[in-house]
Amino acid sequence: MAEWSDHAISLGLRRFGETGAILEVFARTHGRRRGMVYGGASQKKRAPLQAGNTLRVTWKARSDDNLGFFTAESENERAAVHMADAEALAGLAALSDLLAGALPEGESKPALYDAAETLLDMLGHNDVWPALFVRWELGLLTMMGFGLDLSRCAVSGSNDGLTHVSPKSGKAVRGSEAGGYLDRLLPLPAFLIDNTAPATPVDIRAGFRLTGYFLGERLFADLNKQIPEARLLMIDRLVRAGRLSPG
Repeated sequence: MAEWSDHAISLGLRRFGETGAILEVFARTHGRRRGMVYGGASQKKRAPLQAGNTLRVTWKARSDDNLGFFTAESENERAAVHMADAEALAGLAALSDLLAGALPEGESKPALYDAAETLLDMLGHNDVWPALFVRWELGLLTMMGFGLDLSRCAVSGSNDGLTHVSPKSGKAVRGSEAGGYLDRLLPLPAFLIDNTAPATPVDIRAGFRLTGYFLGERLFADLNKQIPEARLLMIDRLVRAGRLSPG
């Protein structure tokens, strides 16, 4: 019998049979895993297991290769807390779907888990979390092997005056060094390289454009997948709320 217990973020629940459900989680030391939850289709069990909630899970199976089954205790029911906050719920769904789509099964990524928990805990702070989400997506790219180099200019080697990123190399560039290639580069908002710089709605939109390009063209393209629709819906919600500038 294989068995382990861990803290985990729910990535979603889908019905299986008449009364059961399959729960997918991102566990801190066991990575993305799935398992059956007996009676998981009931309202009583389903509510605490919604995507974005933090759980204490125990997984058991006859062997590591089997689907297994979960028992779970709620530690933080964020979905219920943010029920009246459309933007926060959209952020919660986007983060869960990005993790579900990007993570390999069973690969431990505790640093990414901790960063996700921090972001999820900030979703009630609407003036903060959109910029933090962009930073988290940069971290996701890095931890999945597609990190950007924003430390110095790819042309001159200088570490100041960085304004753009090359979509080809993923390296920062000084706009003044780009010459006739400037219109081919992605804007680099200052808040991503300077913690004291403000994150305006225009800057955050540029940040999402930057991370979205590399998520779509590198990470998810490598997996033969599209960026989860929940991310696009989150951005739309944030635009409607005035947190981001229009496209």
